[in-house]
Amino acid sequence: MLPAAQAAMQDGFARWANPSSPHADGRSARSALEEARRRLKQALDWQGEVIFTSGASEAIAIALTRSKAPLKAMLPVEHTAVLRWQDEAARWPVAESGIAATPPEDLAGLVAIQHVNNETGVIQPVADIAATVRAASGVLFCDCAQSAGKLALPDADMIAISAHKFGGPVGAGALLLRDYGLIEAVGGQEQGYRAGTENLPAALAMVAALEAGNAWISHAETLRERLEQGIEAAGGEAVAKESTRSPAIGAYRMPGVSAASQLIRFDAAGFAISAGSACSSGSLKPSHVLEAMHYPHPKEVVRVSLGGETTEREIDAFVKAWTDMANSK
Repeated sequence: MLPAAQAAMQDGFARWANPSSPHADGRSARSALEEARRRLKQALDWQGEVIFTSGASEAIAIALTRSKAPLKAMLPVEHTAVLRWQDEAARWPVAESGIAATPPEDLAGLVAIQHVNNETGVIQPVADIAATVRAASGVLFCDCAQSAGKLALPDADMIAISAHKFGGPVGAGALLLRDYGLIEAVGGQEQGYRAGTENLPAALAMVAALEAGNAWISHAETLRERLEQGIEAAGGEAVAKESTRSPAIGAYRMPGVSAASQLIRFDAAGFAISAGSACSSGSLKPSHVLEAMHYPHPKEVVRVSLGGETTEREIDAFVKAWTDMANSK
């Protein structure tokens, strides 16, 4: 959590009152909340509406279950927070590169596309996908949990974001909409589109994290290149290396060594990595993302993340641990 976000959250705790209350403290909190909404739009260059949520998972649930357009399609590499709502939605297959392949015939409804994959870092060509969806009179929803605050937002009708992915607090996020009319209202707070007392401290912290900027991303690209050169020199391989990827996430195979074994040994060496999605890494189930990509060795792949505080020394130490492990199998 960035220092600016921590400071903003402390300020929010000090001045918190229920933003829905009519008294002076409540009106002051409401003013601060609406100012946070305005600042979030400005930071993300978003011209539409914003519903504050408890994170991307809630934003996804609101978008997919309350959309006025029926859910028609999604990629098989989506986060499980999206896949759980698939019902009768058609799977839009991906190529071995992880990029969306030939679309389903019927896209006249809601289409869910993840901007940046949370396991491989693959970036979907959302501009091209948006053109295809809109040509079919569809509505495009993008899970941007892994890209908001790092990359420019894609051209979508609804977008989910998560604060802790860009240095904000856990338990905070938002659903961005071109227009409130895209979803059904339920009454309550957030202009009647989300029930529950608004979390002013978290909203202030989320905005502060966004405003702190993402200058570290360019350095992350350099670090990832250093990381992948070291891994490849030790006989490893990067998954979807030829695809356009976020510099903050990478998936890597160590031939002959299971992901489960790697997690245990890297953890003992002081490195926090995961296998598959970080949200479900403890289950050690085969990655549905790698299976959808028809990757031949999914059980030997681990997921590595880089952040604003990652250093060259840490990259070199990780490469050494990787090399030692690969040579000891």
